[in-house]
Amino acid sequence: MFGVQLGLNKVVTAAGINIDELSHQKQVLLVFLRHFGCTFCREAMEEIAELDAQVDHNKVDIILVHMATNEVAQRYFQKYKISHLDHISDTECQLYRQFGLVKGNFNQLFGFRSWIRGLDAGIIKGHGWGVQLGDGFQMPGVFTIFEGKVVSEFRHRFVSDKPDYKSMVDCAVN
Repeated sequence: MFGVQLGLNKVVTAAGINIDELSHQKQVLLVFLRHFGCTFCREAMEEIAELDAQVDHNKVDIILVHMATNEVAQRYFQKYKISHLDHISDTECQLYRQFGLVKGNFNQLFGFRSWIRGLDAGIIKGHGWGVQLGDGFQMPGVFTIFEGKVVSEFRHRFVSDKPDYKSMVDCAVN
């Protein structure tokens, strides 16, 4: 997907920002989340909050893509102190598909690896589990976009994978 024109000219955020236009002004870190009941989604939001405090917003904007309504998403974003970040509600997962993010198979979602990491994220780190709010089979991913093209990407092989958000931003900015 690197260097591919994405056709994002009609994709706008909750704040009405056009993703394609924004990507011609600065880098866009587009984070596709799992459903908000997922412990890995909650862990990702905590990591995004940490990244948000470090990133130069003159060079990079972080935009979250989720499968819930904007009202539901705001409750979770407030809890993780990222409610100021712009986001896109994609309840039908059309944007997920546009970026080639697929539905996970049993092993990707419920395999041993995910159970072990799930115990760590859910119990030890305290993210817990909740009600499924969105497609529980949808795989997440992260893309850095500049000038309408993907310049960096992370596609989860397992729901438990952890992207290095900071290196994606650092790589893209330099």
